[in-house]
Amino acid sequence: MSMQDDRGGQQQKLDALRETLAKLEAGELSSDLFDPAPQDSATQPQGSPADTEPQGITADTEPQGTVDAAPQGSTADAEPAGSGSAAPAAEPDFNKASSASREDQYAKARAVVLRKLTGSPKSRHQLAQALREREFSEETLTAVLDRMEEVHLVNDREFARMWVRTRHETKGLGSAALKRELRDKGISEADAGEALEQLSADDETAAARELIAAKLRGVVVPPAHSVEDRKERDKLTRRLVGMLARRGHSPGAAFSLVREELDARSR
Repeated sequence: MSMQDDRGGQQQKLDALRETLAKLEAGELSSDLFDPAPQDSATQPQGSPADTEPQGITADTEPQGTVDAAPQGSTADAEPAGSGSAAPAAEPDFNKASSASREDQYAKARAVVLRKLTGSPKSRHQLAQALREREFSEETLTAVLDRMEEVHLVNDREFARMWVRTRHETKGLGSAALKRELRDKGISEADAGEALEQLSADDETAAARELIAAKLRGVVVPPAHSVEDRKERDKLTRRLVGMLARRGHSPGAAFSLVREELDARSR
């Protein structure tokens, strides 16, 4: 597959994700694709004393013929038959509340990630940083990003390959600069090395020549006949070699290419 085809496929994925997210937000589509696994909820065994009472006996009644029956409608002293103390009041289910809170945080973090991905591909490290800036817990961001990897919306290996192609073609960057950028985005050495294998020595030379030509457009290169001309040539050489070095090209190769270009233009 060519670089152009590979890049076109990546753009199609982004366009499809944008369209799907827009439909989800508009209520035109529902999907559990990005949802976490359902949580198991605790259930109380059937027939528990807290949920059932002997047939015919309620908390507001006593057997007929009792001497100390409470006035009708009073429940203060009513007890289930056979009980020595009042039934405990129902307590809030903190497990359910905690689960709901986790699911809410998961949904919010997922929305942040999907919006980031609709803008452009991102590495897992970049997305994790974005979630930490919004103060999501490590547990939440790990769960969300693991799920994004499972559905192939986050893939550091594919991201690294795309990043190398794009930055090399649009900015003329050499392998040294690209390696630094991938490291800053949290890409592993293995994934970065594989991505950089796409570039050949000829690719880097061609990119360097294009950068030199762009910088020299409209510049008159003096022949190296006089002392002043040689000083001007030396100053121009240093500027061009420094520019190429900042773009990640080898200083030795950069110097040779600059000298060749200056010689060709001063004839």
